[in-house]
Amino acid sequence: KKGKHKDKEKEKKKEKDKDKKKEKTEKKTKKEKETKKEEPLLPTPPPLTKKLPDREQKAIKIQAWWRGTLVRRTLLHAALRACMIQHWWKVMLAKLLEKRKRAALESFSRQEWAVVKLQSLVRMWHIRLRYCHLLHAVRIIQVYWRWHNCHTRGFFHGSYDLTATHLGLELEISLGSQICRITDCIPFPIKN
Repeated sequence: KKGKHKDKEKEKKKEKDKDKKKEKTEKKTKKEKETKKEEPLLPTPPPLTKKLPDREQKAIKIQAWWRGTLVRRTLLHAALRACMIQHWWKVMLAKLLEKRKRAALESFSRQEWAVVKLQSLVRMWHIRLRYCHLLHAVRIIQVYWRWHNCHTRGFFHGSYDLTATHLGLELEISLGSQICRITDCIPFPIKN
């Protein structure tokens, strides 16, 4: 039993050693792969070409020139289209900016007009209120002045017409706002 037990332990140790070796080799291969990836790859040398006959080389040059012309033409068309689109977009942006500026200006002018109108109405209201106060004061002064004139002043104004047969009198007696007119004709001779 002891011998079998020792044999089993040896086998287990061998298996562990094998596993450790495998892990070490796997680690080494991983490191080597990483270092290969990090190292820049050298350009591959161009393949060796056979020297072609002169006619074929000329044909290849013409084909290359034609392909280059086609590519340049498509690039030119693409660039022209891009320029047209950019120009159209710039014009649209300018129009949009102009519309915004005009709308802002109209809004500002409307607000300015509203403010001026409101200020005008408030000034008019203040002036009208002041005028009404002054008018009321003037009417009060006029009433008192007329009352004073009526009670303190009176005057006679008259004219007469003397002829051989009679005496004509016209008298106006005013006491303030009241006027009394007397017209009389007195014949001659005057008797007591």
